[in-house]
Amino acid sequence: MNCIDVFKKIYKTPNTDIAFCPYRICPIGAHSDHQLGMVTGLAINKGISIAYSIKHNGVIELHSMQFEKRAQWHIGSTPEEKQNDWADYLRGATIELSAKYRLKYGLSGVIEGSLPIGGLSSSAAVTIAFLSALCKVNGIKLTEREMITTALNAENKYVGVACGKLDQSCEVFCKKDHLLYLDTRDDSFELIPTNPAMKPYKIAIFFSGLERNLAGTAFNMRVDECKSAAYAIKAYAGVEYGKFKDTYLRDIPYETYLKYKDKLPQSFAKRAEHWFTEQERVEKAVAAWRRGDIEEFGRLSFESGRSSIYNWETGSPELKGLYEIMTETRGIYGGRFSGAGFKGCCMALIDPKYEESIREEVTEKYLAAFPEMKGKYSVHICESADGVEL
Repeated sequence: MNCIDVFKKIYKTPNTDIAFCPYRICPIGAHSDHQLGMVTGLAINKGISIAYSIKHNGVIELHSMQFEKRAQWHIGSTPEEKQNDWADYLRGATIELSAKYRLKYGLSGVIEGSLPIGGLSSSAAVTIAFLSALCKVNGIKLTEREMITTALNAENKYVGVACGKLDQSCEVFCKKDHLLYLDTRDDSFELIPTNPAMKPYKIAIFFSGLERNLAGTAFNMRVDECKSAAYAIKAYAGVEYGKFKDTYLRDIPYETYLKYKDKLPQSFAKRAEHWFTEQERVEKAVAAWRRGDIEEFGRLSFESGRSSIYNWETGSPELKGLYEIMTETRGIYGGRFSGAGFKGCCMALIDPKYEESIREEVTEKYLAAFPEMKGKYSVHICESADGVEL
């Protein structure tokens, strides 16, 4: 059953509309946006759908096909503190939207995710899909940047995840067969078309079987370690370093980082090393994409994945195992953990002519190493897609 069927079963009437937001991958530029770095991204043709109808009494009532508990609140009395369940992102989005626009109507809806949760920005996708629906029933038209900011604030302020704007930007700005090249400091971006000379590619998603909730990981700690590295380097360099919360590695010139990096505690030094080398990889990868060199682009994505393991120090045994298998599999141009890298999935850019052999080889090797994941592990072959239609 899909969300339309479930809506009809619950409410005994068809839904009146559908909201959809795609998932995203970040081939290179991981763990960069919260330090105002440069990132790359592609939306994929899988995502979050919400079948919904207007509720004139202002109540929001949501069912998720991934979670059992129904969520309900009123647009005028959304709980001010998070409730620690799957709907917190949407409560936060309601509060953020109502702070700028008058909300008169609520909605009843059923949420469906087309892929397992973890690593594909499902939290941002469900927030944007929900905002699209809530805006439509209330006659509100957000700009692209308003949508990104509203969804990001819901995650930062209400849920308490110190993420940057990569996920939301990819899901809004991306265009099929184009690479998003985004500067998260000033929000400038470029959509770089696939070079006609580029070899064909598809996007493979290898889901480890471990679902992920970003708020329950060490994600925020990694962000603080980056800020601590930047704060310390500013102090060593004798420059004004201001407030901790407003300090970013993007503030630090590369030459200054090189001069003082050996003075940093090991954990701070590793996070900074990942960030600065990742920025170099982004620039090289964008150049490779422009000239149609998917092999070099993929190699840099593999390199990014290795830095995530050794410098960012993320990755469960399952994700590390998947990554290593990918590096040894013919037909995979490159890939890495997708998302924060604590659980979830790996993404890979693959040569379509090897699609079946890749599926078989990675599955066989992974389940041989982690037999307990049988029935939970899955492979999904996707293509690039347009961002959300506002």
